[in-house]
Amino acid sequence: MTAMVMGVEIVRRTRLFSTSHLSREKEKGFKEDFLHPPEPSDKWNYNRSSLFDPSNNDYSTFRRVTANDLAKATSPPREVKMLARDFIEDSLYNPNYGYFSKKATIFDWSDETPFDFGAMRDSAEFDTNVAQRYASYEAEKQLWHTPTELFKPWYGQAVAQCLVSEYLLKYFPYEDFLIYEIGAGNGTLAANILDFLRSEYPEVYDRTRYTIVEISGNLAQKQRQRLKKAHPGVQVVNKSIFHWNQREPAPCFFLSMEVIDNFAHDAIRYNLDTLEPYQGLVTIDKNGDFDLVYTPVDDHLIASFLAMRSRLNHPLPFPRAFQNFPSLRKFYRSLPFAPNLSAEEYIPTRMLSLLRTLRTHFPRHRLLLSDFCSLTDAIPGVNAPVVQTRVRGTTIPCETLLVHQGSFDIFFPTNFERLRDMYEYILSQPPRIHRTHAADPSIPDRSTPLAPTAYSLSLGSDFFSSRMAASNRRVPKDGVASASGLPVGEHKSSVFTHAEFLETYGDLGRTKLRNGENPLLDFYKNVKFLF
Repeated sequence: MTAMVMGVEIVRRTRLFSTSHLSREKEKGFKEDFLHPPEPSDKWNYNRSSLFDPSNNDYSTFRRVTANDLAKATSPPREVKMLARDFIEDSLYNPNYGYFSKKATIFDWSDETPFDFGAMRDSAEFDTNVAQRYASYEAEKQLWHTPTELFKPWYGQAVAQCLVSEYLLKYFPYEDFLIYEIGAGNGTLAANILDFLRSEYPEVYDRTRYTIVEISGNLAQKQRQRLKKAHPGVQVVNKSIFHWNQREPAPCFFLSMEVIDNFAHDAIRYNLDTLEPYQGLVTIDKNGDFDLVYTPVDDHLIASFLAMRSRLNHPLPFPRAFQNFPSLRKFYRSLPFAPNLSAEEYIPTRMLSLLRTLRTHFPRHRLLLSDFCSLTDAIPGVNAPVVQTRVRGTTIPCETLLVHQGSFDIFFPTNFERLRDMYEYILSQPPRIHRTHAADPSIPDRSTPLAPTAYSLSLGSDFFSSRMAASNRRVPKDGVASASGLPVGEHKSSVFTHAEFLETYGDLGRTKLRNGENPLLDFYKNVKFLF
């Protein structure tokens, strides 16, 4: 249900079911409660329509906070409001009550031998073996497994082969092999990559420096214990990548594997009369009751994303005819019970923050990223997340984003083709000198002889060319020369399916079953790579 409040805020109420009413039935009797149901105090735990239950809260008096403001809080806040991305980020990453801090557990099979794929008859037998290992964990834990853990060490070796091939082609022996990984989990991928380099490319291994950027203190400690003794070249930095403030001027490789699905998104809805976007604010009253209110966009990051999407010609989340013909919108709005706003759209604003961080602090990086391209059981909305938890070993999906902080996983699909467009667009932006400029205030406006990168050496290279750079190459930033002596831009990134990437870089014979099936290729069909 939607309702216009004072012509400015649009409120949608969604609450969870609670068992508190059942406990009152036991105390007072079923008949009395049925005829005169009591008003529960934990109002966020039951369903009620906003059409017949207008809120008495004055949201303007609520303090507006961010996830950073709540980082030191020991319990979920009350009487506050925050952007949807801050609510998601606080729910997942708060150090004291966040899902990843207190609830989530990644399968850790570091003490177990890898699967003997050649000894298994078919995929059904492989599923049985996975389920048996799954059962060894406590049922109430919030568990998930990754291709890194399921297919170790072969999955990690495929990633290593991809990176080392690029390094040997472009930088060896003149540059060290620098790898940055965010969200390294148990450290399994890092261990598999480094073990492979030490065994197959010892000269490269001697020049390898591996840095993990990990937001979770518990996982960071676990990664140090697992990796530092075996691989002294590993450094673990316990910090959010969004707080990164060190510049890496050398060529490097940046890994993000199964991480961006948990990046916070913002909720957007559009006025169906004017197509003006509204930003979603999660409000929490003194009882812990959640509402989602919509106000005109005033957040810089949301505005930047919407402006960039417009420049990239990515479509809005409704039919083009609906945009081009106001009369069609007017007719739709005249229908009984027609909403005044579009359905929710979830936009990847934190992904935009990451891309800006890469451009600013890792100017010569090469990105390898993998994650979900589609999901089932998502909540209603465009590009909507899956919100779920585990109860007694069973995964329970929810139908709303507004769930108790820290108890639920919230993860999103990624449109990889649009992500590629965003990524290349951010990297193509010229440095800027005006630090108040909306596009990116962190980069100077013009290259100078004192610039920390070689960008100035390639400025004006098109002056000597009668044609623009090839569409599949970036504007040159390094001193990589062609036969003519002019700089040559890097190849633009490409999107690969999970199977395409592993067919290129994986040792497929290691994961083939007796009947010819290969779970390394057949599993994770809803995963893609960007490289």
